[in-house]
Formats: sequence, C-alpha cells, structure tokens
Amino acid sequence: MSSPAHATTQQLICGVDEAGRGPLAGPVCAAAVILDPARPIPGLKDSKKLAAANRVRLAGEIRCHALAWSVAWASVEEIDRLNILHASLLAMQRAVEALAVRPGLALIDGNRCPVLSMPARAIVRGDALEPCISAASILAKTARDKEMRRLADIHPQYGFERHAGYPTPEHLAALARYGPSPQHRRSFGPVRAVLQKKVFDD
Repeated sequence: MSSPAHATTQQLICGVDEAGRGPLAGPVCAAAVILDPARPIPGLKDSKKLAAANRVRLAGEIRCHALAWSVAWASVEEIDRLNILHASLLAMQRAVEALAVRPGLALIDGNRCPVLSMPARAIVRGDALEPCISAASILAKTARDKEMRRLADIHPQYGFERHAGYPTPEHLAALARYGPSPQHRRSFGPVRAVLQKKVFDD
C-alpha cells in the first residue's frame, strides 16, 4: 500500500513553459511549476499579457508559495546544433527533471511534449488556460529577461536589455553595424544573412 505522501505526489501536476524561442540572441529558458492547491496565487495568466512589474511580483510569489519549481536552459550552441524547437524541448525536459518533487503529470504549453519520465500532455495556449502553465511562463520569462540584462552588460551595443534579443528594428540595425556577438544564434536567418554578407564583403 502506498504511503499518503506517495499518493499525494502521484496526484501532483506541474506546468511547463518556455521563453525565448523567437529572439535572435540568447539562450532559451524553460520553467516547471507545481502549484500548491492550498495556496492559490491570484492573477496568474500568460506572462506576455502581464506588465513587467506584475510578472516580477508574481514570480516572487510563485517561488515562495509553489510546492516546487525549477528553471532550466538550452544554450545558444544547443539551439544552433539542434534547432530551436528541439532546444526548447530539451530545456523543458531539464526543468521538469530538476523539480525537487516528482509530479504525476506534466502539462506542456504548445503542441509538443518533451521526453519525460512521467506522463505528459501538450495544451495549445495552455499558458492562458492552466494556472500551473501560466506560473511556468512567468518564471521562464522573468528569468530570461534577467539573463538578457546580464548579457547587455557584456555586449552593450545591441540593447539586449530593451528587446531581450527579439528582432526589433533597433536590434537589426545594431546587428548589421556590429555583426553577431557570441550570444547570437547563427542558425537564425537575420544573423546568418549578416554573416554571409560579411563573407561576401571580405
């Protein structure tokens, strides 16, 4: 007969989401969160629909009140080697497997599931439908934004702290002017185009 703690663990659900599939630079980040049913967190929603200050506040509450949470990464090198989809799935896998508590089920935002050691279900727009996925989206987004601010200190000419590596006009102009940094994803079209132009011009 299973112990009550084991039975409870089997009933736990973790939400999983990533941040940073679209940018031209920086790693992709994933988070996994097991919310505490006894301590609901009001205001959870898709991180993209929250003001930055609210995301940061909610991220703090999630870290304090969740039963378990983790954040994991896939590097720029892994993105270029595997492609962004598979790198995102790898980051998700790392986040789930790093949880201090093993869930009985993982709910994944999107239409693909990473390879996990427990059952998983993909939910399109899950970050707007499932609070545990919303929580994961908030942790992933705030963690990645913090990392891009750190990278901005190392590579200030690109403005990473303002656009987080997304292909804004400012970023594309800086990329054309300075060329790619070590943090740029060379498998992405705009970065590859700059590299090819440099080779041609040389």
